[in-house]
Amino acid sequence: MMPTEKAEEILIALWLIVLFAFLLLRWEMVYLVLPILWLLFIAVFFFKPSLNVEIERIIPHDRFLEGTEVEIRLRIKSHERIPSLKLVEDIPPGLELVEGSREHVLSLKKGEERTLRYKVRIKRGIHEFNWVELSYRDPFGFFKVDKKIELYTEIVGVPIIEDVPTPYSTRGTKITVGPLPSPRVGEGVEFHAIREYQPGDPLKIINWKATARTGKIMANEYESERKVDVVFIVDSSYTGELVFDHLVRAAASLMLDALNNGTSFGLLLAEEVPLWIRVDYGKRHFFKCVDFLSTAKPDKNNLIAYQVEHLIKSRFPARAQLLYFSPLLTEESREALKTMARYGYNVVIISPNPYTALEPKNREEELALKLLNLQRKAMLRKMAAYGIIIDWDVRKPLKSAIAEVMSL
Repeated sequence: MMPTEKAEEILIALWLIVLFAFLLLRWEMVYLVLPILWLLFIAVFFFKPSLNVEIERIIPHDRFLEGTEVEIRLRIKSHERIPSLKLVEDIPPGLELVEGSREHVLSLKKGEERTLRYKVRIKRGIHEFNWVELSYRDPFGFFKVDKKIELYTEIVGVPIIEDVPTPYSTRGTKITVGPLPSPRVGEGVEFHAIREYQPGDPLKIINWKATARTGKIMANEYESERKVDVVFIVDSSYTGELVFDHLVRAAASLMLDALNNGTSFGLLLAEEVPLWIRVDYGKRHFFKCVDFLSTAKPDKNNLIAYQVEHLIKSRFPARAQLLYFSPLLTEESREALKTMARYGYNVVIISPNPYTALEPKNREEELALKLLNLQRKAMLRKMAAYGIIIDWDVRKPLKSAIAEVMSL
């Protein structure tokens, strides 16, 4: 137990009374301190809890869509009598308190159990609860006991996902929905190439003429009807901070579309330290990618063109369909698009217009935004030579922007 400011002031007053009694030789003045000393004795020996309590934080799940309101419960069980207990909950800064309070004052009997409730609104990202702080003051306000209980809980705010059409490109500027070809060994499909026979290949794909001609066992390779691999590339440059959440939501929505179509996909988060998740498929892979998207933040990355070229040479599947999510505000982001096209990839660019996220406050700002939009349209016309660009007004649903391009 630690003395409060009130106790320190009283102790100083008692000391002064004793000092004056000694100086004035008025020993009867000492009797004035006895009632206060008696109260201090009672506070120390009869109101001295050790804050022996059990606390459990109860949250329905560990993942929620951003914007969801979630009820969080704190279950408290006391193993001793605590006349007045103040509890302060550690609410992460990324959560908005919408109902209830993070501070509670309650009285607990021995063995009593109480449940406290409050609601928060979830934002995208990882939110960590670390502790619950307990504070006790005796009834006279002389002493205090403070205790911080480590209570770690983690919840993830995942981006909002909407139903969107599949904007994969097959040729020119045509938008199609459905499977795209990719080279796979299979049966009864279009011939692709001849290669050396590998252990495990079926005997019926052996090309006997090529085997006789080369002296090595050769096999036919076919192009199957499986969907093409898709690579999602998210530009995390801080220049697109205004629409970064829209980039993340768009990527998550199209990942869900790929999952539903049975398409394998990979993810490149072009941050200062790039994050590459190899091409795979299935729900486990989808949730892994969404978790990384949930925690992504814009940074001062100016190396996206280098990162893309490096991964094209070392990690990207051949003939993959690339989905590039970028407002194309920087020369580096535009150079990355040119690099993708230069290596022969089909590219679809989801480009949220950052100027549609701004609300002009006066006539001058309105004219400035119109000028910036005109400059952007001119830039997009130049970039259209390198891929199919979906210019997205973020005030409208993404599926509307994709549908406009698909109807061309």
